[in-house]
Amino acid sequence: MVGPASSLLRETAPVDGLRVCEDVAPAAWIAPRLGGGFGAVGRVVPRGYGAYARICHPAEDRDGEPVSWPAVAAACGRRAHALMQWHALVGSAETVHMAGSLWRGRDPQRGNLEPETLGELCGLLGAHTTTTSDCFFCVWEGYGWVENTWRPPSFMQAARERGLGFSAQELARPRVELPGRNYLLAAGALRAALAIASPGRGRQSPNLFWPADRAWCAATELDFDSTLIGGTRELIEAILAAPGLDAWRLEPDDSLAADADVINAVS
Repeated sequence: MVGPASSLLRETAPVDGLRVCEDVAPAAWIAPRLGGGFGAVGRVVPRGYGAYARICHPAEDRDGEPVSWPAVAAACGRRAHALMQWHALVGSAETVHMAGSLWRGRDPQRGNLEPETLGELCGLLGAHTTTTSDCFFCVWEGYGWVENTWRPPSFMQAARERGLGFSAQELARPRVELPGRNYLLAAGALRAALAIASPGRGRQSPNLFWPADRAWCAATELDFDSTLIGGTRELIEAILAAPGLDAWRLEPDDSLAADADVINAVS
């Protein structure tokens, strides 16, 4: 079992045994289990699990304090629900820049679950797998800090020695190819999910990660401001009950596309 989130967050650089895999076979099971319409949960996280949940990435108020989506909904006179979309929640018809937003704080991050929330999630995930020391992590190859072609070799070597970025040898390794995205595949203990970091950018949550026993899978799609988890019913109930997680139950065919929030639709 993994320790509490606070101890997980103390596992920083170096990357605690995280290694880029030379063989992407451990990820071969994922693609055949992805499918569904545009925006579907099951198109992001593999189908076939007993239950699914969505964790909404926290927003921030004007003072930089984390705020849940239901709190933002209340402040904006909107309604929180499982398929809510941020732009609709804050009353904006614009899905990227949030023109006309009623929320005066910071929007949630897309494609990245911030460390405090990720740490709490990992604490729960670790209690629902037998292989916490043997997990896999997909990191999208398209991040500028991953390729680092604009950084001098000496900078990247120094960064890698501090547990940041990837070496030229690691970048030459095969990619996991999923619909629309290619990823580096890394392996390590579950706590390494909190140690993936870039030179000059900060921590990046894995885009997908799962344990060797495949008891669950978590996915943070680049264009989503939510992280999706498939797992046992017991795990999902624990996630839904966690006071520090803004979590909602979903089904594989539920859509998180921009137009999926019909309750808070903005004309």
